[in-house]
Amino acid sequence: MLLDLVQLMVLTCLPWLELRGSIPAGIAMGLDPFSVFVVCTGVNMLLVFPVFVFLDHVFPFVEHWRLSQWVLRGVRRKSHKLVQKYGPLGLALFVAVPLPGTGAYAGSLAAYVFGVDRRMAVNAVALGVLFAGVFVTLLSSGVFSLLL
Repeated sequence: MLLDLVQLMVLTCLPWLELRGSIPAGIAMGLDPFSVFVVCTGVNMLLVFPVFVFLDHVFPFVEHWRLSQWVLRGVRRKSHKLVQKYGPLGLALFVAVPLPGTGAYAGSLAAYVFGVDRRMAVNAVALGVLFAGVFVTLLSSGVFSLLL
């Protein structure tokens, strides 16, 4: 079980996959949904700090690269309306949407690009990750199918 959880942690650290991919994978592996939720959501929240360190210290040197420009355009396009209109709450909503490209990495990058206060950004991204984790866990566990 420990090896399975380590594999989920690695999956959670992959950009554009994050907990949106690791939670369904862990539940499909037969692991306890609550344990999967706690591990994947916790790791995804912990990613926010190193991402901001990267953005502060490394991103200025690579932001002119073609790949960086492509990523920036995508994040701006997806997050602009929510973050510009609602600030940190919009950032939390953007991260909470359980779609690829809207997780902790993209939310942190959006906060960086739009100049959201760092403390507010960290809290908003963490809140969004929490809501996404709950939603993806319930969806992957079949809870929503019981309601239909």
